[in-house]
Amino acid sequence: MPLFSQLGLSDAMQSNLARLGYTEPTAVQEAAIPPALAGRDIIAMAKTGSGKTAAFGIGLIEHLNARLFAVQALVLCPTRELADQVAKALRELARARENIKVLTLCGGVALGPQIGSLSHGAHIVVGTPGRIQDHLRKGTLTLEKLNTVVLDEADRMLDMGFREGMDDILGRCPQRRQTLLFSATWPSAIRLLSESYQSDPVDVRVVDNEPAPDIDEQFYEIQPDQQIDALTALLSREQPGSCIAFCTTRQQCDDLAGALNDRGFHALALHGDLDQKDRDAVLVRFGNRSCTVLVATDVAARGLDIKSLPLVVNIEPARDSEVHTHRVGRTGRAGETGRAVTFCTPAQGHRVSKLEHQRGTAIHWGDSEALLATGNRPMVPAMRTLCIAGGRKDKVRPGDVLGALTGDAGIDGKRVGKIDLFEFQCFVAVQAEVAPVALKRLEQGRIKGRKFRVRAV
Repeated sequence: MPLFSQLGLSDAMQSNLARLGYTEPTAVQEAAIPPALAGRDIIAMAKTGSGKTAAFGIGLIEHLNARLFAVQALVLCPTRELADQVAKALRELARARENIKVLTLCGGVALGPQIGSLSHGAHIVVGTPGRIQDHLRKGTLTLEKLNTVVLDEADRMLDMGFREGMDDILGRCPQRRQTLLFSATWPSAIRLLSESYQSDPVDVRVVDNEPAPDIDEQFYEIQPDQQIDALTALLSREQPGSCIAFCTTRQQCDDLAGALNDRGFHALALHGDLDQKDRDAVLVRFGNRSCTVLVATDVAARGLDIKSLPLVVNIEPARDSEVHTHRVGRTGRAGETGRAVTFCTPAQGHRVSKLEHQRGTAIHWGDSEALLATGNRPMVPAMRTLCIAGGRKDKVRPGDVLGALTGDAGIDGKRVGKIDLFEFQCFVAVQAEVAPVALKRLEQGRIKGRKFRVRAV
């Protein structure tokens, strides 16, 4: 395996990668970075977790003209969650250069503040197709100086019906540009997309030599009115530190999360009806372990940066085997063991039979009667989340929040968990037993010499 120093990167980028803990390039980075640096178009098959963001991001940043305050690179993503994740990674990579601005443009938030941010200029824009189109139509986003466009998880964007949006956006980009297309799968629609918008692309296919994830997968046959009973029984028996329960509809998410909370569990729903502020709060609380169950539609199946997930539950079988695979693949990562459970009513049995046929292996069915006999034992999260009404725009930094908690508030630093900073707010996780004291002290104290509103969420 070569080193990053052998890929033709600038000294500044190599130093930054070392600071970020990048040691050796992943397979997709090794294959994609040299042609990206050479300005070639690339079509790459790369799954989530393969290091694909750095694979396109490093070359993208190396090509930027920092003195030209215009949009030089555009990254299209299927979901707001993935766009936020990509933007965060690009900002870290951009530390190799001075004064590089990365802007996220996604739906779910007001256009006004985004227009204001665009008026101040940006080098890189990361966003979802619908919101990018909004700004292009209004003339608040211009692409005359664009050099590179990236389609991240292009197959997912096609699945979500974004083909017309991608056609519109790519049609507005300069013809002389670099186009990088990353996809987890290789359907004919992806090949057609490449033929339409790429010129002699380098084909990057990485053979996955990683061992199969260690996932214990079981199916349970239940009646339609037993879904909530089966899920609470499973959670009570397994007592996972965190769990994603996948639903088909947004209403099902809300109903199931509400029922779990009524039974003493700490559950939150994640679906497309939430605005960006609420989505941020949900993902923060799940990521910092102050919420144990995330009840989600398939928007959460790909692109979410959720580490160490011991249990995934399908409330009903997915209609598509690839969707099932992506859901189950959220657990058992990074060498950890995982558990995946699917509930199935008799009327849904054909979906499981189809999955079984495509896999060529037998499905393992669990004892539904024994599962449903499990008593109700809710898991209590170890952490609580405090929300501070101040963020990046207020010059608040994570160190300021930690200092306020460990200094004036007198909280042991070991009791403070993850700190998530956004434009106008900040979330900090603290151990549940010290949360009341931490909240009171922050309400009464100051952060960077200023008073901010603080609430428990």
